[in-house]
Amino acid sequence: QVQLVESGGGLVQAGGSLRLSCAASGRTSSTYHVAWFRQAPGKERESVATISRSGDSTNYADSVKGRFTISRDNAKNTVYLQMNMLKPEDTAVYYCAAKLPWSGRYDYWGQGTQVTVSS
Repeated sequence: QVQLVESGGGLVQAGGSLRLSCAASGRTSSTYHVAWFRQAPGKERESVATISRSGDSTNYADSVKGRFTISRDNAKNTVYLQMNMLKPEDTAVYYCAAKLPWSGRYDYWGQGTQVTVSS
């Protein structure tokens, strides 16, 4: 199993930047594909970005393409989400999640970190 802890959330003005971190412990994080999800009040949880276990494949939601970058440092067992040009609609609780490559779903989740973007 793997345990995930997010950090880096906070309050930022529109147009600003934040970098979220997802630190993994337990089983080696490079075993897992990792994703960032977010959930805003009253809305369903949505996938924001995904990264393969080697880091050579990434995918983004259309709403964040060109503004967010997902990356990972397997030596540090950490996955990052660099968020630039933030908008008020990016306000949400952000979660990182991990899954084994053959799994159809993300089985391991962090506790979430709040991101609030003021206009």
